[in-house]
Amino acid sequence: MTGYHAPSGGLPPQTQLMTGRAIFTEAYALIPRGVFSDIVTSLLPGWAGTRAWIIARPLTGFAETFSHYVMEVAPGGGSDAPEPDTGAEGVLFVTEGAPRLTIGAAVHDLGPGGYAYLPPGSDWRLSNPGDTAASFHWIRKLWEPAPGLAPPAAFVTDEAGIPPVPMPGTEGRWATTRFADPADLSHDMHVNIVTFEPGGRIPFEETHVMEHGLYVLEGRAVYKLNRDWHEVEAGDFMWLRAFCPQACIAAGPGRFRYLLYKDVNRHARLRGPGAFGPAA
Repeated sequence: MTGYHAPSGGLPPQTQLMTGRAIFTEAYALIPRGVFSDIVTSLLPGWAGTRAWIIARPLTGFAETFSHYVMEVAPGGGSDAPEPDTGAEGVLFVTEGAPRLTIGAAVHDLGPGGYAYLPPGSDWRLSNPGDTAASFHWIRKLWEPAPGLAPPAAFVTDEAGIPPVPMPGTEGRWATTRFADPADLSHDMHVNIVTFEPGGRIPFEETHVMEHGLYVLEGRAVYKLNRDWHEVEAGDFMWLRAFCPQACIAAGPGRFRYLLYKDVNRHARLRGPGAFGPAA
């Protein structure tokens, strides 16, 4: 059975040592599960009975292309106007509870493993009709137009119905669950789930243009970020800037799995924010 970690909040006791694994550098950040306390949550306009851990947002020296929220919606909570930016696309991935997602007139009752892609301008709403809290990830990005491409259509699916695709030459030790078609260039971000069996690894230092956000859903690993190796576990979040080297070894005894964001399928910007030339 698949398990997905969700934060529970609270505060550590006054007797706990404050030294932990959190680190913020020019190339990557590690936000460990112990940082997800009550005092770092945010309340969001338009959301009732809801708190959010905002673990990535566009910021000089940090994430450039996306924001990542871990949402907790109490019974009876939710929003009829969740997205304030008409240009933003989103992905929702449910880890606990049974939220109800409405897109236009279509109603979708989601459970753990439920996944939704929401294009910019979507008419969507989310509520929690259950009697326990619902937890989900909400990843937001401005959709980037490109010649001849329209925004993708909304879709709702579930991880359980999508077979992971093994990476070549790994004998299934490293596999990716892809929710969007990699050949569909209308998608300018992918949010996938990566799974490593115990001992599975990224056997080289991946170094590429895609920015990453990784939230560990399950298991443990030793992960290389730029020059440094770190032990990571379920509930940890990692941000990697473009071209930050990465590698990992799944530590066991169970699988190591994470929700992965990356920006894809667009030319490198030469003008405007994040580039050298002035806006055209």
